[in-house]
Amino acid sequence: MKRYFLLAAVVIFLDQWTKYLVVQKMELGERIAIWDPTLALLSHRNKGAAWGMLQGQFAIFAVITVIVIAGILYFYFTEAKNKPMLQISLMVVLGGAIGNFIDRIVRGEVVDFVDVLVPIIHYDFPIFNVADAALTIGVILLIIGLWLEEKKTKVQQKVSDENA
Repeated sequence: MKRYFLLAAVVIFLDQWTKYLVVQKMELGERIAIWDPTLALLSHRNKGAAWGMLQGQFAIFAVITVIVIAGILYFYFTEAKNKPMLQISLMVVLGGAIGNFIDRIVRGEVVDFVDVLVPIIHYDFPIFNVADAALTIGVILLIIGLWLEEKKTKVQQKVSDENA
């Protein structure tokens, strides 16, 4: 069970390392094309939440992040026991939450740098970072894990009812 915490630590490390590289090696606003125009590195700072909402609301983010971390840990130790998919997803979300929280505490803003343009629909996705990606992937995995657990419970209940 504790081995999954290593996954959260890896997410935090990758997030902070990539942000460190962006801060040290790129000027604010600098753009490096990787696969132009679809993918680029763009040194950007965000004092708000996703899509720049709630700019400068550090206290709100601090409280929400502490509540989210507490909720993740509670769910991990109570509901996710012996459920690897849920444990993995929760640790990925935990790593992402802590990664962005570190930025807010240390820098007063979050370092974002992945710039994606979806050319087919001409949508410029909000600039994000490793922590943001981990949060998104972790939530998707959590939804899938909860759905699989519900399905498993229904199958077990059906078998139990048939044997009764």
